[in-house]
Amino acid sequence: MTTTKTRTSGLAAIAATLLLALMAASAQAGDDPSIKGDLRTNIHKAMNEFVASQSVDGALRLYDPVDGKLLTLGSYDLHSGIVKKGDFYVSCADFVDQSGRKIDVDFLVIPKDGQLQATQGIVHSVEGKKRAYHLE
Repeated sequence: MTTTKTRTSGLAAIAATLLLALMAASAQAGDDPSIKGDLRTNIHKAMNEFVASQSVDGALRLYDPVDGKLLTLGSYDLHSGIVKKGDFYVSCADFVDQSGRKIDVDFLVIPKDGQLQATQGIVHSVEGKKRAYHLE
C-alpha cells in the first residue's frame, strides 16, 4: 500500500530529476543548428582573425570590467557552438590567463559589407562562474 507521503516524495524526486535535466540541457544549449556550412566556418574564421590581429607576442589583452583587471590571455580553444543574439553571432573560446585561470570569452561577430567581422570579446565566465550580459 502506497502512502500519500511516499507518493509526494516520489513526485518530488521526479520533479527534481526533470529540473536538473532541463538545467543541464540549457547549460549545453549554445548552438543554433540553423547556423551551418560556410556561415559557421566564416564566423569562426572571423574570431580567429580577431584574436590574431589583437594579440601581441602570442597574448590577447582583454580588460575585465567586473574584476577591474587587464587579462593577458594565452592559447585558446574555440567552442564549436554558435548562437544569434540580437544583431550578433556569438561563439566563445576558452583561454588561460596570466594567473592560470580558465577564462571563457564570448566573441561578437557581425556582418559587414558582405563579410563577417568580430568586434570584441566579452568575459563570459571565470573558472566556470558565468557572468550575465544582454545583447538583445
